Amino acid sequence: MKKRKLGHSNLYVSEIGFGCMSLRTSEGEAIRIIHEAIDKGVNYFDTADLYDRGVNEEIVGKALKGKRHDVIIATKVGNRWTEQGNRWTWDPSKAYIKEAVKHSLRRLQTDYIDVYQLHGGTIDDPIDETIEAFEELQQEGVIRYYGISSMRPNVIREYVKRSRIVSVMMPYSLLDRRAEEWFPLLKQHHISVIARGPLAKGLLTERPLDQTSEEIKQNGYVDYLFDELVTLIPKLKAVAPNETLTAIALRFCLAHEVVATVVPGASRLAQLIENVAAQSVTLNDEQVALLKQLTKQTIFTDHR
Repeated sequence: MKKRKLGHSNLYVSEIGFGCMSLRTSEGEAIRIIHEAIDKGVNYFDTADLYDRGVNEEIVGKALKGKRHDVIIATKVGNRWTEQGNRWTWDPSKAYIKEAVKHSLRRLQTDYIDVYQLHGGTIDDPIDETIEAFEELQQEGVIRYYGISSMRPNVIREYVKRSRIVSVMMPYSLLDRRAEEWFPLLKQHHISVIARGPLAKGLLTERPLDQTSEEIKQNGYVDYLFDELVTLIPKLKAVAPNETLTAIALRFCLAHEVVATVVPGASRLAQLIENVAAQSVTLNDEQVALLKQLTKQTIFTDHR
């Protein structure tokens, strides 16, 4: 599989990565899917300490044991579970980050994390303190690089200006093009985009639309009413009729050079195979332009 350089790091990540949040807690099946992903050329695995209260990291750690030098592991920090374990609070403090990383390392069964990401962020955070925590962990060799997972413009702007992040993870798909507003700035600073949600909760897959969630049927998706999606999605598929909608969606994201990797999830082996098949598909400039014409580009509204 083709690889792209992640920002100004020396990491080269597979164009198709793996969003581990979608893995079920059935350990055996999850490990089988991860191993198959590696066999098909995937080397970037993205998890978080928040997912399944750390169980997701544990499964990823078990799956990647013995394969550590062949993969790039990214995880996230900042959301702190309460003692009751029924909700979490936001804690971007230096003390918490430096404590939480120890638990992630243990669960992942590794001595270092390739990309450690702040899992959110607000403009009211002690940003310099947060950055200092990541910088110290990098100097200590506990993490190789750091980034943020955020869709808040003011947060993105501050980290670009004040830190050495190599990546910004944000939602990006044909049905959610808000991230494009930030592509020029990130490219200028040699920071990559990690595209999460590239398949728009399954709307951009071969799954029939009538099987989508009731929430989307009632409330739509981002700026689209459900009725709009019913009309739009066949038009998107028609842009490259010989390809799957999944491949079209993933290749659209990768048509932008600032995007280093897309991280669709897969809870079943068939989904993984469909995702990875996109590596052999190309979209020409005309097709990309037509896809842009068919879809909306809006801007982020939460500037906190």
